[in-house]
Amino acid sequence: MNIIRSKRTMKTTVKYVKYLLVLFAILAVVPQGGLTQKIASDPQFKVKIDFNRWHDTNELYADMRRLAAAWPKFVKVNAIGKSYEGRDVIVATVNNPDTGPELSKAAMLIEANVHGTEIQGGEICLYTVWYLMENYGRLEDITRLVNERVFYIIPTINPDGRQYFFESPGASARSGHVPVDDDNDGLFDEDGPDDLNGNGIIEQMRKYVPGKGTHRTSSLDPRMLEPVPFGQTGDYILLGQEGIDNDKDGRVNEDDVGGYDGNRNYPFDWQPNYIQSGAMDFPTQLPEARAEVDFIFGHPNIAGVQSYHNNGGMILRGPGAEAVGEYPASDIRAYDELGRNGERILPFYRYIVIWSGLYTVHGGFIDLTNDGMGILSFSNELWSGEQYFTSPALKEQQRDPNSPIAPQKSRFFFDDKLEFGDQFVDWKPFKHPEYGDIEIGGSWKKFTSRVPPRFMNEELCHRNMAFTLYQASELPMIKMGDATAEKVSGDVFRIVVDVSNPKVTPTILERVAQNNIVRPDLLTLEGKNVEVISASWIDNKELYKIKPSVTAFIDQKNLKRIMLRNGMPGKTARTIMYLVKGSGEVTVKYDSLKGGTVSKSIKLQ
Repeated sequence: MNIIRSKRTMKTTVKYVKYLLVLFAILAVVPQGGLTQKIASDPQFKVKIDFNRWHDTNELYADMRRLAAAWPKFVKVNAIGKSYEGRDVIVATVNNPDTGPELSKAAMLIEANVHGTEIQGGEICLYTVWYLMENYGRLEDITRLVNERVFYIIPTINPDGRQYFFESPGASARSGHVPVDDDNDGLFDEDGPDDLNGNGIIEQMRKYVPGKGTHRTSSLDPRMLEPVPFGQTGDYILLGQEGIDNDKDGRVNEDDVGGYDGNRNYPFDWQPNYIQSGAMDFPTQLPEARAEVDFIFGHPNIAGVQSYHNNGGMILRGPGAEAVGEYPASDIRAYDELGRNGERILPFYRYIVIWSGLYTVHGGFIDLTNDGMGILSFSNELWSGEQYFTSPALKEQQRDPNSPIAPQKSRFFFDDKLEFGDQFVDWKPFKHPEYGDIEIGGSWKKFTSRVPPRFMNEELCHRNMAFTLYQASELPMIKMGDATAEKVSGDVFRIVVDVSNPKVTPTILERVAQNNIVRPDLLTLEGKNVEVISASWIDNKELYKIKPSVTAFIDQKNLKRIMLRNGMPGKTARTIMYLVKGSGEVTVKYDSLKGGTVSKSIKLQ
């Protein structure tokens, strides 16, 4: 019995060895990577770009140009102006020229990084161009978007501030770099923070004064300070950001680079500095704002805007100030549908109005684009601290003050356990030239707090891009349905044409229609030896055949060129009826700056 079993085992072993020899022989002749390529589920990317790291201005521009070089038919990169320090302000245009010229299609403008510290918006812009191109011809929805729409993408409207954020030790880089005299001493940008200990980080300063201070070590975590209750004394006083009194005026770090807000310098509801801090002396004083405004006015086909900021996890719409007045109801309906779906696409983001849900803004970008240019506009505040701990169970734990992830302690837990202490800088002794023996530290590095951890950035890029592409897909798109001509008598014909806008966004926002800001949509009829006797809108062409009725006669002098000052609302279908006299072929065309141009030709016979 044992002998028989041993023989069977030997035979099995011999077969297994032969199988392995055959397999090794096959592998020996397969080119390296051949099998991997055959069984891989993911497509190979044409252009490899990492989205788990941050790109400075130069890298951002270089990668945009790499994408343009890889897809020259679809992607163009051009400078639209210069920053104060002479850097290009670039726009990447994504358009399929085979489906029509740019200005004939509704366009989506995406811009970011007006504040130098808000770097993830530029990453989303880069990701958007990359994703559109890598998936064109592979994903039906992406292919249709690129064919039907135009994308104008400005990855940073503040290239000076972005570059300063990367190169500086982490002081305030929110502003651009036009010099400003913040402390009114006749000098400009002369007293910003100083990296005294040379570790490449601007930290906090504190001085140990036992029993005479305003702060004490927190019982929650010894790395934190907390103010002492009224009537008690602590052991520390806080001295502000790391630095010295460079201009010898008795104050430290009071006149940093720049010192204004680029998103307060646009020419709608602009207010001077004493009302709106950071507004500069007049609208578009900043060269970057002027370049952007000129670009938008030169591209009236722009029908949607996304302006990326950080942080807070918000999908913002205007108005920026209560005094500007709420939007008309029909505009709000379009905003609400897009914004509420945006909350589903972007968990932890809230859809809110700027002035009532955040703060008042005068001279802001999306007020200009909505109210001054008739463009449906959102501004996403990227990244929310709610995303550090996302499950319902963890949210419940955070309500417990003794939990290691209670709100005041949660960032330390996240940094210790997920980023392995990379982001927090602890206190260390330092000899200050003015304050003597102090400690410097107690700070978070610049690539934290307002920006997501690197390993979470790709999801942020994709979800925000997805919301913006959703908005782009719902930009107005005029379509023409059936077009018929019926002889009434002799050479008189009744022409009936269906026109629709199946998208959420109207071709003309009611807000700007009320103020005649945007050129009306045009409905034209062209044909040799053709006279238009009358034109009217009808409710239902099938009902009209049974019981002729007219919704509204069009009372304009030239019925061959009808002006539609309110455009075509979203998700609307209408029927135009002409009574014409003549013969031959006529062409009915609907021409909308923001909804495109379509036409139908009909023979009168």
